Amino acid sequence: MNEGEKEKVEQAAVASVGAGVGGAGGATVGVLELAATQGTVTGLTAGVAIGLGAAAGAVTFFLGYKLFRYLTKPKR
Repeated sequence: MNEGEKEKVEQAAVASVGAGVGGAGGATVGVLELAATQGTVTGLTAGVAIGLGAAAGAVTFFLGYKLFRYLTKPKR
């Protein structure tokens, strides 16, 4: 496995961790929303909240990882 492949594996791992964390946060919001109101649309909006949380977490962790790699890269 060369350096480029290792970098891609690290990026995928970071994004998946971020998606898990964001999904958990989105699930919390979705469950709270379901508990607050009863209706047919709330299930859909809870699912959207979970999905958006997962996507936001993945993007945030990925960009944070890229920033970390940029800041820790040796300057030439």
